[in-house]
Amino acid sequence: MRYILPVLLFLFSSCLHAQTYTGKVTAVKDGDTIEMLVAGKTIRVRLFGVDCPEKGQPFGEKARQYTAGLCFGKQVKAVQQSRDPYGRVVAEVYLPDQRSLNATLVKAGYAWHYKKFSKNESLALAEKKARQEKLGLWADASPVAPWNWRKKKGTHYAPAR
Repeated sequence: MRYILPVLLFLFSSCLHAQTYTGKVTAVKDGDTIEMLVAGKTIRVRLFGVDCPEKGQPFGEKARQYTAGLCFGKQVKAVQQSRDPYGRVVAEVYLPDQRSLNATLVKAGYAWHYKKFSKNESLALAEKKARQEKLGLWADASPVAPWNWRKKKGTHYAPAR
């Protein structure tokens, strides 16, 4: 009996952590940030475990366009992993065909696997394969990781956790 309360607290906190949102994508801010209309409210979603080139960075606009082509105007499901310092929902986003948007971006060569925040082995393998096949940004002779680009540009950015 004394173990019931800790178990219930654990289950409750797990439910809060794994919030799921279903809604229509109304904006694609950049390759790894979208806005969704959920129950009449707009939420900003940062894709978990991936980092796309920034605006103004080579392949930044192509990554945004690729993301838009996959999800803009469509119903998607976002499974929250956390929130970032900007209040964005950090999530794995699933397209109408149930593919992970996050993984699809990495496979197509429009995002890095953000190893600092994700230990997902399938994302690591997808990035390795995209690099080998010189897909997307990997066609560039010397692609610069977005976190290095931001540092060089002096952009203050708190990455998704």
